[in-house]
Amino acid sequence: MMNGNGMGEGFMGFGFFGILILVLIVLIVVWMMKSGSNISHNNSVETLNQRLAKGEISEEEYDRLKKKLNQ
Repeated sequence: MMNGNGMGEGFMGFGFFGILILVLIVLIVVWMMKSGSNISHNNSVETLNQRLAKGEISEEEYDRLKKKLNQ
């Protein structure tokens, strides 16, 4: 028994903080996944830019591939 300090059993005790921690973990994971996808997209566009600059692909091919990446 917890002497009525409001931090007793069930939801209002560890349950509330457990849920809060779980929500924070999920938010952090989602944020990290979004950040990772931006980095990947930026690397892809940079690779396209380099290939165009080297003459490996035409401007038409560059535009087609860039549109595909932005979908």
